[in-house]
Amino acid sequence: MAIEAVAYARAGLVGNPSDGYYGKTISVIIRNFHAKVSLYESQYLEIIPSYQDQSKYESIESLVEDVNLNGYYGGIRLMKATIYKFYQYCKQHKISIPQRNFSIRYRSTIPRRLGLAGSSALVTATMKCLMEFYEVEIPKPILPNIILSVETEELGIFAGLQDRVIQVYEGCVYMDFNKELMEKQGYGYYEEIPTYLLPKLFIAYRKDLSEGSEVFHNNVRERWLAGDPEIHKAMQDFAEYAKIARDLLWAGRGEEIGPWMDKNFDRRRSIYNLNPKHVKLVEIARSVGANAQFTGSGGAVVGIYKDEEMYENLVKTFEKENSIVLKPKINPDEEDQQI
Repeated sequence: MAIEAVAYARAGLVGNPSDGYYGKTISVIIRNFHAKVSLYESQYLEIIPSYQDQSKYESIESLVEDVNLNGYYGGIRLMKATIYKFYQYCKQHKISIPQRNFSIRYRSTIPRRLGLAGSSALVTATMKCLMEFYEVEIPKPILPNIILSVETEELGIFAGLQDRVIQVYEGCVYMDFNKELMEKQGYGYYEEIPTYLLPKLFIAYRKDLSEGSEVFHNNVRERWLAGDPEIHKAMQDFAEYAKIARDLLWAGRGEEIGPWMDKNFDRRRSIYNLNPKHVKLVEIARSVGANAQFTGSGGAVVGIYKDEEMYENLVKTFEKENSIVLKPKINPDEEDQQI
């Protein structure tokens, strides 16, 4: 009998990318897209390639198109690193796991390399399967740390906790990664916010704008580690925007977080070298009166629309730019049944 687990795409509303710098963020899950992992007992341990791991092409043009959309790596390295990290965790915590082998495979509908957290979704779903298969419980606040370590420690990819926290908790979460708190308890303060407090949200993206997050992060990490005051001040500003937005949501004034999303993007643009094509997505949304910023590293935006008339204007305007617009499904009852 197969074990199956799903993890969803996400959108950072306010505060990102300060999660990797002891900041604060608010994020929501996007159930429109998911990574699904299936695991079943077998004679040998086998990671079965997905279509994103293909190495056979009809032509050199097909290979180039695949690299442009998916990069040079599929999901196998992520799954392999997750299995390795899971075993390490069990060994470190003296958790005995039975000698059972398995075959594991995945499929993902999350558009790749557009800042929608497709990689962390695959790691999260894989970890969920392993926990169920071996009957291992990892405390909920700690689980995002283990998921993050797969990419940061095993694969050398810089990332923050935001994606992993929202993919474990789901819904809408306010996160505070205060340094003293993180060092004291090993994880941040994670506050689940009722989704009915959220304003009307939309997502827009272009598949042909795929770009790795390592491109987006530029040299900001190095500047932050070097104590650059401009970068440190920007991360403090992002965190403050998230705190203000969190208070507005709890006060039932969700529509008022829009200007803080705008501020978040404008502040981001002041310290990062952003892809002009990605910036244009934000500018398109603003041209019809919506608030908008990147969902993550770029290529997709999240924003607020006032009414259905504005949403229809967004759809028409983005379609002219070969972009897709949708309303994010955040709650389980909104989720497509075809998973």
